[in-house]
Amino acid sequence: MRKNIVAGNWKMNNDLPQTEALIVDLLKQTQTSNAEVMIAPTYVNLYQAFDATRNSNIEVIAQNMHFAENGAYTGEISATMLKSVGVKTVILGHSERRAYFNETNESLAKKVDAALKNDLRIIFCFGEELSDRKSGNQEQVVENQIKSALFHLEASAFKNIVLAYEPVWAIGTGETASPEQAQDMHKFIRQTLQNKYGENTAQDVSILYGGSVKPANAKEIFSKPDVDGGLIGGASLKAEDFIAIVNAF
Repeated sequence: MRKNIVAGNWKMNNDLPQTEALIVDLLKQTQTSNAEVMIAPTYVNLYQAFDATRNSNIEVIAQNMHFAENGAYTGEISATMLKSVGVKTVILGHSERRAYFNETNESLAKKVDAALKNDLRIIFCFGEELSDRKSGNQEQVVENQIKSALFHLEASAFKNIVLAYEPVWAIGTGETASPEQAQDMHKFIRQTLQNKYGENTAQDVSILYGGSVKPANAKEIFSKPDVDGGLIGGASLKAEDFIAIVNAF
């Protein structure tokens, strides 16, 4: 059975004291929840965050990883390095990684394989640009991103994969896909999985929405039958806002 998940992607924000302070505020209010709660601090604060949350219901996850186990990849982080500091889940394919660091469906497929090989759970991100939405090609774009990076896998792999639909035009812009638009795309994504892997796999995979989720709209978005939670950006940097989104379940 799929799970409700709210994951906060802190991106390149919060130094160590700010990370520790935000975690203290979150721990005051997230001891019980109807959703899995995750936070993704910057690499340099992962262990401190893991240590601070080890006896709580908050899971500390990573924002990215390299596909190689080790080697001459200056500045990169491997799956085994993440595991060594307590990380069990990694975000892959975020639109900012695709746009600013030239990550492709092909390179992401290699990262997916490396993460699964090392028993890491994956939050796999994908979504269309505004031009795709305006031209009516959003489903084709999303389908291609999913198939290119994930459809070489066996059905059993999806027990360790969470999908995150993030319309690029709604990230950090203040624009948000309507709850109906989110539901339509999530339903399409689930049907795409079902066409390849069958109904059981499709129904068991959690699909998150990522795109300017706020306390004011979270409850309505999360109420849609194929929306299983959110990948939260800016609102996850404020404890009060993030807790309100978590409590939307």
